[in-house]
Amino acid sequence: MAAAAATPPAPAPHVPVLLRPLLAAVAPVRGVWLDGTLGAGGYARGLLDAGADRVIGVDRDPLALEMAQGWGADYGDRLGLVQGNFAQMDDHATDLDGVVLDLGVSSMQLDRPERGFSFRQDGPLDMRMSQAGPTAADLVNDTPEGALADILFLYGEERASRRIARAIVRAREEAPIETTLQLAGIVERCLPRPKPGQAHPATRSFQAIRIAVNDEYGALIAGLEAAERALKPGGQLAVVTFHSIEDRMVKRFLQIRAGATGGGSRHAPRVEQPDPQFILKSRKAIGPDAQELDENPRARSAKLRVATRTGAPAGPIDRNAIGLPMLKGGK
Repeated sequence: MAAAAATPPAPAPHVPVLLRPLLAAVAPVRGVWLDGTLGAGGYARGLLDAGADRVIGVDRDPLALEMAQGWGADYGDRLGLVQGNFAQMDDHATDLDGVVLDLGVSSMQLDRPERGFSFRQDGPLDMRMSQAGPTAADLVNDTPEGALADILFLYGEERASRRIARAIVRAREEAPIETTLQLAGIVERCLPRPKPGQAHPATRSFQAIRIAVNDEYGALIAGLEAAERALKPGGQLAVVTFHSIEDRMVKRFLQIRAGATGGGSRHAPRVEQPDPQFILKSRKAIGPDAQELDENPRARSAKLRVATRTGAPAGPIDRNAIGLPMLKGGK
């Protein structure tokens, strides 16, 4: 009699980046929190296990909500689920004790080739977090060369943006670019072979296209403003970023809202500053420790910033002052 096939091991649970320092920075965890980037649920579960009375999980990806139906059953009505963009979080909840945002693409999305986020696995060139609207293929095949180069440079900090945009336009004249490996191959041929330990040549280009497809920078600024409106006095905002542009935007927003942008010239007339909307927990971002880097190499570029909401009224902010990258078309 043949031996029974071995049961494959269960997949390792998703461990969110910087969860331990985040929970330490906002301790004691209590009250109602909103996780604006629910993903696989790592932060939401961490907050619930640490003492939050309730967590509202928001995500524009329907897959995240579908997955949460399984693990969320353990928490009953302590977990609420909303499909939507965190840029409108205050439409779903106010008077919150805390908001957490984990920016960028999730491992859940990267690990599914059919979603089109990964340059390492072949799949349709999609990249839509909400699974609705124009795809990355639409952007790559329809955007004029100059605008495409601007996207790669401003959203991905890709120095070879013009060379890559030119190569994309030449390739799409022969046939539409429809898959992730097609696009990755075009980018790779434009750049030197990476040295051991360096990122894949297509990393910056895929980042830029994904950000453009999902309007991630616009959503980030709107989300920070929405968090300001949704948090109660004493509520805490924690944001995890994975690349320099996002981190600069979050840093600048919090500096402006905390009145920590410098005193100006001592020769200029004194200008009365409005009361700050946030108090910074630390002027410096929190990064991963050695243990986390050993457990999760993805954490190497992660930064955490935390601030506490004051009782000052929320208000509009100059997006140019935050450093929002602006394409010539205005988006």
